[in-house]
Amino acid sequence: MNWLENGEMMASIGEFLAEDIGRGDITTTATVPRDTRGFGRFLAKEDLVLCGLDVAEAVFFHLDPDSSEIETNCSDGDEIASGTVFATLKGYSDVLLVGERTALNLVQRLSGIATLTRQFVKAIEGTNAQIVDTRKTTPGLRMMEKYAVTVGGGKNHRMGLDDGVLIKDNHIALAGGITEAVQAAKKSVGHLHKIEVEISNWAQLREAINAGAEIVMLDNQTPEEAAKLVQMARSMNPAVMIEASGNMSLDRVRSYAEAGVDLISVGKITHSARAVDISFKIQIA
Repeated sequence: MNWLENGEMMASIGEFLAEDIGRGDITTTATVPRDTRGFGRFLAKEDLVLCGLDVAEAVFFHLDPDSSEIETNCSDGDEIASGTVFATLKGYSDVLLVGERTALNLVQRLSGIATLTRQFVKAIEGTNAQIVDTRKTTPGLRMMEKYAVTVGGGKNHRMGLDDGVLIKDNHIALAGGITEAVQAAKKSVGHLHKIEVEISNWAQLREAINAGAEIVMLDNQTPEEAAKLVQMARSMNPAVMIEASGNMSLDRVRSYAEAGVDLISVGKITHSARAVDISFKIQIA
């Protein structure tokens, strides 16, 4: 996983471990001899989409780069049934115990995001729409969480504020209007950047497209309203890309896809994904 090999990710894992270890694991130091070798098993305790194996490996590698050895029979993106042992780890027992919680927290979190994303992706199968994420991520974990979205079959929206122009209601209010905001953005960012504008009614849609927006975001519209706005937008500019956003749920996301939008942004796949249940059981090797 190339993104995990960069210095920032490895430094983050070091910070995560330092937060948990503090001045040292006094329980393990008191009860487990230093030279004891252990054997740990990662066990799925519910059906899930696996994500974060390389992250877990990086946690133990950070603690002991020479003696920890992980073996896997699954890959990120695999759908794992409850009861499956998807990876085993050999190493010094104190290393396994110290890294256990950090590794599990990350794998459970990332697999939860991948699992929920997969559910949304499956809900719109057969349509032309794509599920995309948002910036509603855990501070410090954005790159990992957005990776988990792609593992689940979704696509990434902006990685950060420097990654694209998205003019929302507050920008419009401060710029003096949609036309003013779009024109100012076009002058500022150059021709390689597309301009997206959040709209909530037909008048705003018309103004955004007339001003030169390449993407419009339909914010908090019903599926019926979205379908009408899609038709209107296509009649003005067949090439305009259309995104639907706002409180998307599994039971109604397909109705937005069938309304003809290109993208459906779902904040809950990162900010509200439940950590899945995974255990890590250790025994003497």
